[in-house]
Amino acid sequence: MQKPESRTAPDLLDELAVRQGTREFIVDGERRFTYGQFQVEVVAYAKGLLAIGLKRGDRLAILMDNRIEWLTANFAAMSIGVEVVGLNCWASAPELSYQLEHAKVCCLVASEKVRDRNLDDLLTQIRQQDRIIRLDHIICTAPIENTILFSSLSRRGSEIACKTFEAARRAVSPEDIACILYTSGSTATPKGVPLPQSGMIENMWRIGERMHLTPDDRLWLAVSLFWSFGCVNALFSLMTHGGTIVLQRDFDAGDALSLIEQERCSVFYGTPNMSLTLSEHPARATCDLSSLRTGITIGTPDQVQRIIDLGVEGICNVYGLTEAYGNSAVGDAHDPLETRLNNCGRPLDDVEMRIVDPETRQLLPAGKTGEITIRGFLTPGYLDDPDRTEESFDADGFLLTGDLGLLDEGGYLTFRGRLKEMVKTGGINVAPAEVEAVLIKHADVDEVYVTGIPDPRLDETLAAVIIPKPGAKPSETDLVAYCRSQLAAYKVPRIYRFIDRSALPLTSTGKLQKNRLPEFFVGRSTQS
Repeated sequence: MQKPESRTAPDLLDELAVRQGTREFIVDGERRFTYGQFQVEVVAYAKGLLAIGLKRGDRLAILMDNRIEWLTANFAAMSIGVEVVGLNCWASAPELSYQLEHAKVCCLVASEKVRDRNLDDLLTQIRQQDRIIRLDHIICTAPIENTILFSSLSRRGSEIACKTFEAARRAVSPEDIACILYTSGSTATPKGVPLPQSGMIENMWRIGERMHLTPDDRLWLAVSLFWSFGCVNALFSLMTHGGTIVLQRDFDAGDALSLIEQERCSVFYGTPNMSLTLSEHPARATCDLSSLRTGITIGTPDQVQRIIDLGVEGICNVYGLTEAYGNSAVGDAHDPLETRLNNCGRPLDDVEMRIVDPETRQLLPAGKTGEITIRGFLTPGYLDDPDRTEESFDADGFLLTGDLGLLDEGGYLTFRGRLKEMVKTGGINVAPAEVEAVLIKHADVDEVYVTGIPDPRLDETLAAVIIPKPGAKPSETDLVAYCRSQLAAYKVPRIYRFIDRSALPLTSTGKLQKNRLPEFFVGRSTQS
């Protein structure tokens, strides 16, 4: 695949519509669009947005599951310089209210149902929050009172002269903000992360090259589009290589297996919990997944191996964060399996990565664990938050990720956990990820999460939350002995809690709330 010349999302769509207009681009159930058809659709809806008064610099939020309307609204907005705010369908009314106000959203595009909630009921709850929300326009995929029907936008667009649209279209530049995504973290409120258009093409082209994508590849996309992993990473990695995107509205393992087989998907984008449910589903044994060949995931060696066992032999492990367009280090599908299992790959071209001492900020040599810092394809700063922006970048423009990792002699990155998750026990810092990497190899352990809990003598002591493998009954005594055979004594967890996976505390985006892990150990005494 020839590298695209375009540096904005609408230019990229136009370029591909000319280069391969009859090739299939998007599959959404029975609805199928070639690159050329989708480009015509986007222009009609972009003119519709102009017709209702949207202009460059305005902000449009999208609240719906993975469907063609999400992508149409996204590209239509970017085509006229309107910034897209991806809203999490799992978010509560207070969370949505905060983001709508914080981003100063003037137009909302939504489905009539958001998960299991009716849109009109959800809007009522959002407006009941003590916030000033503008929302001049609400566009819905189904007829709802006081909203604009999504399908009517293209008809409204017929009122806009072509020269008016072309003027708005020409004003879009690579430096314009394509989207604003909210990311949770240790702070009380989520951070708005603006991402310029150019990086969505440049960075994603490089990711696609690590997967060795071609126009013949077909992406199974069940990862939610409101995450950077979906609307930035997966979407543009495939699009820059002229491939096809097969949407799954909501992840369901049985439906996913059927969809991958029927559409002959070759690219897997998924999380460890998604691959686990796929591999455990009763239909797995009878589904033909032989079309799968490459893809992206984040996980431990065992979790990556599980995806390989599904048939994705060229799976690539990655490291990244929303502030850096999703991924900054990516494995190469042609690297040896042992390499791809045990690290996150090398930094992408034009991405600089340094490992520094978290306290002195001094550069650390290869093989030493420290804070991962990144310079290259990055957000210009957090939305309307200069203080957080200033504290998150060093004087040389490197993003201070708050993540621990090491770069080996070959330039491969190994992730070691979050800096703020470090446990100080007996005056010594211990990275939970290091202990987790040992415990996960125990034959009875399916998942493990290590945290620190207060200790009167040691300041903190290590504790492990264990999800046993089906039918297994590991004991504390056995696990302590196993850890002592692999780790220094001060790194061995002293207490353990065995739970079902459903008991894990998760955020609305499905991320583990590690700060809540100590709750499992309230009232538990430590082992010596």
